[in-house]
Amino acid sequence: MKKHKEIELMAPAGNFESLQAAIDNGADSVYFGVEQLNMRARASINFTMDDLSEISDRCSQKGIRTYLTLNTIIYDHDLSIVKTLLSKAKETNISAVIAMDQAVISIARSIGMEVHISTQINITNIETVKFYAMFADTIVLSRELSLRQVKKITEQIEIEQIKGPGGRLVEVEVFGHGALCMAVSGKCYMSLHAHNSSANRGACKQNCRKKYTVIDQETGFEMELDNEYIMSPKDLCTIDFLDQVADAGIKVLKIEGRGRAPEYVANVIRCYRDAIDSLANDTYDKEKVISWMQDLEKVYNRGFWNGYYLGQKLGEWSKEPGSHATQKKVYVGKGMHFFAKPSIGEFKVEAYDISVGDTILITGPTTGAQEMKIEEMFVNDEKGNLASKGDSVTIPLKFRVRPSDKLYKIVATEFAQV
Repeated sequence: MKKHKEIELMAPAGNFESLQAAIDNGADSVYFGVEQLNMRARASINFTMDDLSEISDRCSQKGIRTYLTLNTIIYDHDLSIVKTLLSKAKETNISAVIAMDQAVISIARSIGMEVHISTQINITNIETVKFYAMFADTIVLSRELSLRQVKKITEQIEIEQIKGPGGRLVEVEVFGHGALCMAVSGKCYMSLHAHNSSANRGACKQNCRKKYTVIDQETGFEMELDNEYIMSPKDLCTIDFLDQVADAGIKVLKIEGRGRAPEYVANVIRCYRDAIDSLANDTYDKEKVISWMQDLEKVYNRGFWNGYYLGQKLGEWSKEPGSHATQKKVYVGKGMHFFAKPSIGEFKVEAYDISVGDTILITGPTTGAQEMKIEEMFVNDEKGNLASKGDSVTIPLKFRVRPSDKLYKIVATEFAQV
């Protein structure tokens, strides 16, 4: 098998739980939004400007790069906050800004901050790459390109030695996994027209995920459709042809999901970390792909397809609304105390029962997303097999928990294979 160069795995972070999940599961870099000037302004909690120092500190300790997404349309009244935010990002050693507006690019370059070009610009050819190489070190290509087109661009970068402001060859980044949109590289106006809520300002109402009836206005004839969700594509997944993605010469693989739960980030990053490492050490094979796919199906997804990378035409639509995940979490209770010496966590059960043998998930701003099976537990200070609402339960753990942490039970959904 061909030896593959290392690919940077970029993880989404919508909050500190997801950030820690990305760190714990092998991300090389993380991207995140601050306040309202990013494409997930409503889909995730988002960080504040005051959080930048902690984000930078947590990631730099692990050698993880940090990317601030500032990739919405910018109006005149936004320019003051843009300047303040970029200045703060530079001050706190955030690695780069992901941008699409020329004002953001210009301001970032003026203060010596590294720029990555967002997919929103829709770069599809080498001449456009050359133009943005004057300002940017990494370029996210249009989501609508095939791997053949991507490879042609990366080869030309090498041949022509196209370098960014940092003095190194421009790196190409592509999306590797997550939600896809009916719009071209995410630029859509449906939400703006229907709800006066612009997707291009990070406030998409996701009209395309809904059920519609199509009627011929001249005759009144209602068209019969094979699928009711004709504008809601399945999620992108490249793990089953990641070797071909790597062969296309990409340097950064981006995982979508700043609006997703921390267990989604943990699961997806863990799978792609393993896949990238398997490519590097020549152990990538079909058996591993099957296992990774089963794990990816456990968390939120609308079903999977290959996007445009292998040349398919658009048409892989969701058959049902919402997630096709084979598992879901149900709230059990909250963390109360951690006994450090014996490494035992105490929880208050507030809702769902848990038993020995159950798989549980513990999440928190510092804990991230930790999943484990209960081997033993004490219920109200006595060894037991079942804990119910109102009970105090202690469980041996291999990690620290905090009072702000939440305890969930993992259960199968209707999509699970019987």
